Amino acid sequence: MATSRAAATGAQPVSLRRRGPVLERAILDAALEQLSTVGWSGLTMEGVAAGAQTGKAAVYRRWPSKEDLVADALQSGFPSLDEAADHGSVREDLYQLCRRIRGTMFSRSGYALRSVLYECDHTAADRFHSLILRRVIEPANRLFREVVRRGIERGDVRPDATGDLVFDVIPGLMMFRSKVCGSEWSDDDIAAMIDQVMVPLLRPHTG
Repeated sequence: MATSRAAATGAQPVSLRRRGPVLERAILDAALEQLSTVGWSGLTMEGVAAGAQTGKAAVYRRWPSKEDLVADALQSGFPSLDEAADHGSVREDLYQLCRRIRGTMFSRSGYALRSVLYECDHTAADRFHSLILRRVIEPANRLFREVVRRGIERGDVRPDATGDLVFDVIPGLMMFRSKVCGSEWSDDDIAAMIDQVMVPLLRPHTG
């Protein structure tokens, strides 16, 4: 009878149960939301379950610890750094790549990761530092090297500009200005760093 009434009125049945990837995505999103509002110390498995509108058992079944849940939540939310498009010059390549890295640093996962690193103990911090290494530092370094190698092939980068210190300049400046000075790196700031620091550093010698 209830089915007949629903059909007659055109009402659609509503499922109150989510399973598999849909439920997991809701839990991971709820964990990121908790990190951005109450931080590492305030995040609880119960709070995440409530945010995802599911039971605590559904969270523990997938992630036996808070550290496991947060690690997967952070990793799932990081923008991908998988390629450095060719824009025709090393200046433009570096500028666009730095804008993408800024997007990663200031994404929801980036903010959440900083809150974790500031608050959690040394054992957990080591685990999350390795996440930064795998998802941000190593991919960014690989792409910087690709951009410089392409610039050498074009002739707008000197052939010996391949030392490790060269590739530390941009990450070092961006981390220092964001962490110590509180700068969020506007497009103008990025352009100034590329034009005033990186282009002169990479430019071929003349004379």
